[in-house]
Amino acid sequence: MSDAQSISVGDPSFAVVDVPELTRFELLLDGQRIGLADYVVDAAGNYVFPHVEIDPAFGGRGYGGVLVRAAMDAMRQRDARVVAVCPFVVSWLDQHREYADLVAHR
Repeated sequence: MSDAQSISVGDPSFAVVDVPELTRFELLLDGQRIGLADYVVDAAGNYVFPHVEIDPAFGGRGYGGVLVRAAMDAMRQRDARVVAVCPFVVSWLDQHREYADLVAHR
């Protein structure tokens, strides 16, 4: 049985689902997985994001940002801290300073 949790993104054709048994968030478009954001929880309890990908057929449409925003919103709800390793996540966080409080300082 899956422990997946859906995260609202404001558009009913999209869903972002946390799939903890696979340690990743998945972006679904009309039920089809088009992207994922892998994470690992480190010894300090921080969520480390090493990799984000969007299916190339859906690239360039801002879907990566939809996925990362939903993942960061989930981190905020969990009162968790984030370590961005993936260059896309690093860049996204740099551009969205309203999420700066989530970044774990090492």
